[in-house]
Amino acid sequence: MKQTISFLVFFIVMAVSAQQILPENERARVIDEILADRFDNLLPRLMDTTDIDMWVVISREYNEDPVLRTMLPATWLNARRRTILLFYRDKANNSIEKLAVARYNVGDNIKSAWNKEEEPDQWKRLIQLIEERNPKKIGLNYSKDHNIADGLDKTDHDEFMAYLPKKYRSRVSSAEQLAVRWIETRTPREMVAYNQLVDITHDIIAEAFSEKVITPGITTTSEVEWWMRQKVTDLGLETWFHPTVDIQRGSEELVGHLYSFSGRPSDMVILPGDLLHCDFGITYLRLNTDCQELAYVLKPTEKTAPKFLIDAFRDGNRVQDFLTKNMVEGRTGNEILAKALEEAKAAGLRPAIYTHPLGLYGHSAGTTIGMWDAQDGVMKDDGENYPLNPNTVYAIELNTTVNIPEWKRDVRIMFEEAGFFSEEGFRYVNGRQTELLLIPRQKDQLGN
Repeated sequence: MKQTISFLVFFIVMAVSAQQILPENERARVIDEILADRFDNLLPRLMDTTDIDMWVVISREYNEDPVLRTMLPATWLNARRRTILLFYRDKANNSIEKLAVARYNVGDNIKSAWNKEEEPDQWKRLIQLIEERNPKKIGLNYSKDHNIADGLDKTDHDEFMAYLPKKYRSRVSSAEQLAVRWIETRTPREMVAYNQLVDITHDIIAEAFSEKVITPGITTTSEVEWWMRQKVTDLGLETWFHPTVDIQRGSEELVGHLYSFSGRPSDMVILPGDLLHCDFGITYLRLNTDCQELAYVLKPTEKTAPKFLIDAFRDGNRVQDFLTKNMVEGRTGNEILAKALEEAKAAGLRPAIYTHPLGLYGHSAGTTIGMWDAQDGVMKDDGENYPLNPNTVYAIELNTTVNIPEWKRDVRIMFEEAGFFSEEGFRYVNGRQTELLLIPRQKDQLGN
């Protein structure tokens, strides 16, 4: 691992990064403000759209429903005891109630509606609240097709149904659509934060794939991975998966796609002429990134990457374009996948597309646009029938295989970038990689 950066340069790098990242107390304030906006403005619209006027979310401590985790205030890291949230939408009066059948207020947004001294039984108090409001449809978080919308455990489901009066049982239905829309939909303020988060992600990759970190012939792929992990920790952030770095080089044959993420040698020494690839994602303000970029290690006589790698890289960008132009509101993931693959193959490319929702979770809720091992489309229980909705973020993840005669082998150009789909169409959250990072940097790349 190269350790020749002067203390001053190191200090400057850390200071610039630190300016972008809020201290914990400010993060908490922003998280709670965003959450209040989502409850007051987004949730009523989603409940109207999905025709659910009462949403009941039930969890126990350390066994949290994935939806409930996104609703907790910044100072709550887990549910407490059994936490029951009740959201009631009165469309006629344009109001929404946010109640907690719990011993405590759930932050400033959700008020406690249970006094145990007056009614010792938590379930009975929940039923009282339901009867007082007489909802038309009660949504519960169970789902066959979407794991994130399937957070209600059997014990709580059975107890709830046992207490619920018979007249209301026919009004209970899956809150699948509401839960997925809640998880997938981004607000304008969240998108401002998202741009910053992806920018930080890009900056860390650019530094990792540079002479600041890599000395060819000495540094290993594992050292770069752990440098990235440590960098995130030093910045006061978190990774939601361990970074990976892999190598393609002219002297070795291309192996299966899974090699880049599992089963590859863990300590390959990085050499001049190597094509490097990383997979890296971080968490900040409850949002997540997922990014794959490429770098080339210059040989002593080179000032730029070989033309055949530059051309292969551009083919990867072309596959991105075929995918993103087919991201049309209302289309399912399978429809988007089929059209994008058809058009890319017609253009002479050898693509694979496996794009997933991104947001409050790294592998989040929404439509599935292929899987690396399901290029003919996914089955119904993987979200086949779910449409692409506006104001959603996707990890534009894909690859194209390119034959390199100079290396007498194929190479795989793998990309992943955060993209935002809105009523205006598609855009990358913070741009995308359009040229190989070079190690060491050349003068025309020093500003990147």
